[in-house]
Amino acid sequence: MQEQRYDFVILTVGKYSGLPNIPVFPPGKGPESFKRNVIHSMDCAKMETGFMKAKNPVVVGLGKTAIDIAMACSAANGIENPCTVLYRTVHWAIPGDLPVPLGYLLLNRFSHLIVHKPEEGFLLKVLATILSPLRWAISKYVERAIIKAVNLRKYDMVPKHGFFQEANSCSAASLPQGFYDRVDEGSIKLVKSQNFNFCEDGIFIEGKGESIKTELVILCTGFRGADKVRDMFMSPFFKKCITASDNDSLCQLYREMIHPRIPQLAVVGMAESVSNLQTAEMMSRWLAELLDGNIKIPSIKDMEKNIAEWDKHLKPSPSYGKRFCVGTYNIWFNDKLCQDMGWNPKRKKSALAELFEPYGPLDYAQPQ
Repeated sequence: MQEQRYDFVILTVGKYSGLPNIPVFPPGKGPESFKRNVIHSMDCAKMETGFMKAKNPVVVGLGKTAIDIAMACSAANGIENPCTVLYRTVHWAIPGDLPVPLGYLLLNRFSHLIVHKPEEGFLLKVLATILSPLRWAISKYVERAIIKAVNLRKYDMVPKHGFFQEANSCSAASLPQGFYDRVDEGSIKLVKSQNFNFCEDGIFIEGKGESIKTELVILCTGFRGADKVRDMFMSPFFKKCITASDNDSLCQLYREMIHPRIPQLAVVGMAESVSNLQTAEMMSRWLAELLDGNIKIPSIKDMEKNIAEWDKHLKPSPSYGKRFCVGTYNIWFNDKLCQDMGWNPKRKKSALAELFEPYGPLDYAQPQ
């Protein structure tokens, strides 16, 4: 092993590759007892064309990746060998043809006025409190529009949590066109279960006392991005610094990049937002300014205070507490990066546009 010294290290290892998150099963009830194929979603791209042509494939999960793979499986097998989607929790999935202007409801500055934000002043805090009923009304409006657009009640697929909670966690998926048409025709079957085990010729559904025979199980169960970052450190001190108190996720970082106790290290690409690529690009620009000496990071105490403030808002629900999501505060987060870099955070041409026009990646194409 060779040791090299650097003034600054930037980790851009990503969170959607490398270490798959494989569920833990009781002894003798895991993939080892299954006599057919078990793969993780990350392996799908490596497989040969036609590998999905299996008898009754089972997709575990209901996120964006799971939905896309289920669509591919149903197209390959049809109703003769339907694809079973096994899931625990129903999520809000947004149809592409939803007749709702989501950009004007969720992606402009006005939408930021109705939520409490980290580092907000007294007036913004009061305004967010006064406008909180509007936030609830917008959430209900979007929920009802989605339910009506794809008739979710028919399939018993109405989430128990609100749409804004989904948005806060960056876990809302886009729904492929024709997904529920595949459910109607029988090429996709939806099965809800809190637990399942493997058996010799398929999977056994806990609580229902029934099994599903299959030749292929695809685990769309996410990745262990925190472990991937943590395992890059040999020092126990650094491992402990970078790990959150739950020992299962990364700790919160200053500007989602810098650890106060390891200021010569930056992590880019672990935070989620409305546009992960755009957020990563803004972080990269911020880091370039930092390395050029144009940004001075605060003291350890001030950074830890700032992190605690953001952590309080980025983890609104214990059930979604392990996701670093700035989605609800996307414009606000970019404002802070712009202010640090000396850019004008207001990117529109008029006050009215600034308040009501949706923000997108092109608004940050050039410094102002």
